[in-house]
Amino acid sequence: MLVFVLGLSGNGLVIFTVWRGSPGKRRSADAYIGNLALADLAFVVTLPLWAAYTALRFHWPFGSALCKLSSYLVLLNMFASAFCLACLGVERYLAIVHALPSRPSAAASSSSSPSSGCCASPRPRTWTLLSLAAVWLLAGLLALPALLLRQTRLSPRGGNGSALECDMDFSTLAGSAEQAARWLAALSLATTALGFVLPLLLLTLCYCCIGAAVSRHFRRRGRKEESRQRRRLLRILVTLVAVFALCWLPFHLLKSLYVLAWVGLLSLPCAWLDLILRLHPYATCLAYVNSCLNPFLYAFFDGRFRAQCRLLLGLRSPRRGPAGSVSSTLSGQTQKSELPSSGTKV
Repeated sequence: MLVFVLGLSGNGLVIFTVWRGSPGKRRSADAYIGNLALADLAFVVTLPLWAAYTALRFHWPFGSALCKLSSYLVLLNMFASAFCLACLGVERYLAIVHALPSRPSAAASSSSSPSSGCCASPRPRTWTLLSLAAVWLLAGLLALPALLLRQTRLSPRGGNGSALECDMDFSTLAGSAEQAARWLAALSLATTALGFVLPLLLLTLCYCCIGAAVSRHFRRRGRKEESRQRRRLLRILVTLVAVFALCWLPFHLLKSLYVLAWVGLLSLPCAWLDLILRLHPYATCLAYVNSCLNPFLYAFFDGRFRAQCRLLLGLRSPRRGPAGSVSSTLSGQTQKSELPSSGTKV
């Protein structure tokens, strides 16, 4: 329930902070951040149902429709969050690496022009909207198996008792238990590959390129202050990718090991299988925590986001001047090839 409260308030605050600003001053990265928060929020609202399901020892009293919808929103969040992060990584790559001057002479010319260098114009709004439409369409399609195959089924318990479980039902696709196991394994591994492995590889590639380009840029200029900014920026990038990976890696790893062993493609001792089953609830909770961590990462790394939140909550008076965006620090703000120290979201 703590994840529910923090995720609901934090992501709601992110969405309101992003979209309350002037559309003309909103960068493309803000759109990805807002949609990432929206995906997390859509999942967070289902957490009370899953908490009750666990507390009732996996008895689902909420009906088949909510079983389908809640399961669908879980997968939708996983895919949409991963795809939004991947798009944000690509957007950051285009905004930073392609804006940094590649030669010292270019650096000198960029420092004399306020409209050049890292202050590249944001991605065209049309491309941002098209990429977001593709993110939600693809995420919605990939999450469809949960909507179509999740069912409530009566499961016998100890004695004469029974319980309704919210589980995948492959009876319409498989004629035997062995075929159903293969369907489940294929679906599980495909979900891991498309919703975690590929986005993480893309994120890692983008941020490695960003880190290398920024490192070369500041090494050429050779100033201590910029060197500190470079190290800070690289730490931020590593932290953001690591948080996403660490939250979801245990869940996907345990799930993949179990289904591979279940269909006979991987031989594991019974003690290991029992350990996987015992660890799975904790890995699931850790993955769920990711949905409430992002707002705190924005607040920790982005000074403008903190200022906007304080203003929104009435903790400080508004100042004159242009309103900042949530994704301020990495998007297009480095006048004269200098990166500020306020930090950013991915």
